Amino acid sequence: MKPKHIVNDTLKVVLSLFLGGAILYWMYRGFDFKQVEQVMLHEMNWTWMLLSFPFGIMAQVFRGWRWRQSLEPVGEKPRSSTCIHAIFISYATSLLIPRIGEFARCAILRRYDKTDFPKALGTVVAERAIDSLLVLAVAGITLVSQMRIFHIFFDQTGTSIDAVIDRFSTAGYIVTGICAAAVGVLLHFLFKRMAIYNKVKETVRGIWQGINSVKRVRNKPLYLFFTLAIWGSYFLHYYLTFFCFESTVSLGMACAMVTFVVGSIAVIVPTPNGAGPWHFAVKTMLILYAVGSNDALNFVLIVHSVQTLLVIVLGVYAWIALAFTHQKETAEMS
Repeated sequence: MKPKHIVNDTLKVVLSLFLGGAILYWMYRGFDFKQVEQVMLHEMNWTWMLLSFPFGIMAQVFRGWRWRQSLEPVGEKPRSSTCIHAIFISYATSLLIPRIGEFARCAILRRYDKTDFPKALGTVVAERAIDSLLVLAVAGITLVSQMRIFHIFFDQTGTSIDAVIDRFSTAGYIVTGICAAAVGVLLHFLFKRMAIYNKVKETVRGIWQGINSVKRVRNKPLYLFFTLAIWGSYFLHYYLTFFCFESTVSLGMACAMVTFVVGSIAVIVPTPNGAGPWHFAVKTMLILYAVGSNDALNFVLIVHSVQTLLVIVLGVYAWIALAFTHQKETAEMS
């Protein structure tokens, strides 16, 4: 790797960590972290947190199964277990370097199942586009359906939209602006990365084949089921955590959906596992639903930390499992 590329990659990692850390520092400055220990040891209902884990795991398993299905039309037949392990590792590696997981999982399939890297990358691009469209559609429906709730909330509390805007401090606007700028930088690097691929005709052709694979999946209803199952599992993984805390247990599924959608959009900002932007977005929406500021801070810190720990555990498990996996030698194996 050229020194220039090393510097650029290092700079992106440092900026990502700095952005996430700066937002978290701004949110938790002056916060009493001893109360987090009190909540975790004496006030939380850990049963619901444990019940949420299977859905977090299954979301990634469904993603692995869907990925294998989208690879079949381009003549690639990796093993289901390798696809799932690659997904586990991709999420774990993205905690260190945001977005690197997309390339890592393609590299794992290349190493263990001899899958063509450009084709695999093309299917990843396609599934990300589909997931983005689904999230945007759900976001639109959710926000429109909740407008009445927002108006009721404003009427009952005597709060106006202007008052909410006034409560959004200058620092809040700065954080939002920084997040938007970070998304712009991410898009710049993505387009630049694609420009590099464009220099290699065969690579571009492979990526395009991967993108088009979605049109030629053998069982489209099954692909749709996997897609809905992925996001349904993600939502339940998040929603069940509401029952862990007294401050959120009575908020209901509608509030969970709104905060889930806002959080899903916030993680577009390139920080490790959305740390910082996710906390800021979800905490802001919880306060809108009349959750106290400290309670909202406790919720986002504990939920994000525990779910991130699960991602790490799955990544370690997959790394160990792959260490005992033999590399595929023939295209006929599946």
